[in-house]
Amino acid sequence: MAITKTNEHLQSLVEELRQLPAETEWLEFKVNNTKPQEIGEYLSALSNSATYCGKANAYIIWGVSDSNRAVVGTTFKPSEAKVGNEALESWLLRLLSPKIHFYFYEFLLEEKNIVLLEISAAFRHPVQFEGIEYIRIGSYKKKLKDHPEKERELWRIFDRIPFEREIAAENLLAEDVLKLLDYPNYFSLSNLPLPENREGILGAFESEGFTVRQDHGKWIITKLGAILFSKNLADFQTLKRKAMRVILYDGDLRVKTHREYESLKGYASGFEELMQNISHLLPTQEFVGLSLRKNIGEFPPLAIRELVANAMIHQDFYVSGTGPMVEIFSHRVEITNPGLPLVKTERFLDSPPKSRNEHIASFMRRIGVCEERGSGIDKVVSETERCQLPAPIFETTDEHTRAVLFAHRAFKEMDKADRVRACYLHASLRYAQRSFMTNTTLRERFGIEPGNSAMVSRIIKDAIESKLIRCHDESVGSKAKKYLPWWG
Repeated sequence: MAITKTNEHLQSLVEELRQLPAETEWLEFKVNNTKPQEIGEYLSALSNSATYCGKANAYIIWGVSDSNRAVVGTTFKPSEAKVGNEALESWLLRLLSPKIHFYFYEFLLEEKNIVLLEISAAFRHPVQFEGIEYIRIGSYKKKLKDHPEKERELWRIFDRIPFEREIAAENLLAEDVLKLLDYPNYFSLSNLPLPENREGILGAFESEGFTVRQDHGKWIITKLGAILFSKNLADFQTLKRKAMRVILYDGDLRVKTHREYESLKGYASGFEELMQNISHLLPTQEFVGLSLRKNIGEFPPLAIRELVANAMIHQDFYVSGTGPMVEIFSHRVEITNPGLPLVKTERFLDSPPKSRNEHIASFMRRIGVCEERGSGIDKVVSETERCQLPAPIFETTDEHTRAVLFAHRAFKEMDKADRVRACYLHASLRYAQRSFMTNTTLRERFGIEPGNSAMVSRIIKDAIESKLIRCHDESVGSKAKKYLPWWG
């Protein structure tokens, strides 16, 4: 996090690590041993060992003697180091799987050159370098597969620690916690009075799982606390890419960016400001009334709000190098989050959501950011129907989930796919409401006059042929037929 990047803090951190009685599984001292292959293997071993030992980070320090911890300096300059024609840092990152966060710091201590490599703990599965997993056994680097008992325990750790309980920052003073987390907003959103002293604030955070008091009196900020209430997500190395990005394009292509905005506040503390900024960027159309003109939004605010909240809450935080994003075009909005859904996209509307991040979801529901469990996508589809917009699209890519909302198009401008998709979602919405779709309800959904019901019959036939809906009872007459989604 940003607070650790000052020279004073780096010097203090090295001094603290020098006081440890011996090299640990998550700490290595070196002087001038700078072989790239060995550094890569240590990245894997120390990252895995940090998780094994319950640490947020592991470290390699160049310029400190391993034998007596004396500050001797180093000639190593990682910012200038290359492997062939490739920068060392880029080469290391390319050969690591998954792409964990690490950072080289170069600074002076006792007027001698020091290099500190900060390595994030492994998450979800062991870190490999060139396809091989390493771990530390005492002060020795070993292949993880040669120590099956360590491997089993490491997997048990991955299985029992959810993302929200992982460490975002540790060894913090109480004042550091209050500098990093937006505590006034927490109490405001929770409808609680602001405590009169620091202990009351920290106690509330601790009860929520936002912070943990360490044995030596310092504090841990969990990823739950950081992602919800950080003043600046960039302060946390592992979370800075998880800020919501909002991009406004000129036209309907990703050719020319008109504006770009990044919401760096925590998801809870910054949500309303984020929604206001999105609202200002969304296209509008002018409505002329009897005595005034006013701009009406092209997209229903409730649908946008729900989809933005879903993108934040249901993302896979372990997909590195990417975060949630809202892309605004002239005639559509695309809302994307990292990770594939735990529910099939065609069942978004009726299935209760399964969240990877239930603690985040629970808190966001508690403060009214999103709808109650299972009602969010119902609201999205219902709002698009109320405004007679084209049906939304819910889709996946290799590593992402995307929802697409479309601006108004007249029925005659919709193609067959638009109409069939709308028919399927309408049938699904009616079924979720313990009812059925009929020719009449679908006609009303599209705003079609009663005399043109044959147009709706054609859509229903196309949807049946696409195996998206089915008839409830074939024995009744065509005008009385009821329809439900294929899975109903």
